[in-house]
Amino acid sequence: MTKILTNLYKINGQIQAAQKRANREQDHVQIIAVTKEVSVARTQEAIEAGLVHLGENRPEGLKHKIEAIQAGVHWHYIGSLQTRKVKQVVNDIDYLHSLDRLSLAEEIEKRANKPVKCFVQVNVSGEESKHGLTAEEAIAFIESLQNFTKIQVVGLMTMAPNTENEPIIRSVFQQLKQCQQQIAEMGFAHAPCTELSMGMSNDFEIAVEEGATFVRVGTALVGNERGEQDEHEK
Repeated sequence: MTKILTNLYKINGQIQAAQKRANREQDHVQIIAVTKEVSVARTQEAIEAGLVHLGENRPEGLKHKIEAIQAGVHWHYIGSLQTRKVKQVVNDIDYLHSLDRLSLAEEIEKRANKPVKCFVQVNVSGEESKHGLTAEEAIAFIESLQNFTKIQVVGLMTMAPNTENEPIIRSVFQQLKQCQQQIAEMGFAHAPCTELSMGMSNDFEIAVEEGATFVRVGTALVGNERGEQDEHEK
């Protein structure tokens, strides 16, 4: 059994346990293997392990992986996307996890050949270092996208603070869930907003307990070859 398969088995078990604790065993949680810090070879290992949702955060890395792999996988762009780089990625991805401003939406509308499934990024914690809208801004922003034909708002995304304080992390995820439910109840055709992209390697179990439907897992699943190289050279 490969290391990735071993990791995947463990993570699936953790997700199932978190779902059971939250009484949501019937819900599906999609694992996105964040491959931004690993090679094409290890990304291919992830695909062979059965992972078909892959996440990249730079246009160059995304393009390199797509050209090298040529596999039937779902590509997620999970990083902040500069407006001028939309044309480099928009027709190669299935999901964008960082829609956070009108200029970006307008460029997607202009460049996309087909509708793109988008998560609106919400900065629930209010940290200046993080991108994203406030919950109030997110609602108004999503309303403003009603006439965009190339954008489908499937859900919301956030990142919790880098802390070991579980109540703080949990509160951020709870607030995103509340915002998602509020938007979903508005019944927008262009924004079903049924999904929640939240939780990474260090906090995905809490995210699942609080309603995550997509978790973005990198180091705990596929590793970090840069970090491994640094450790090897010590």
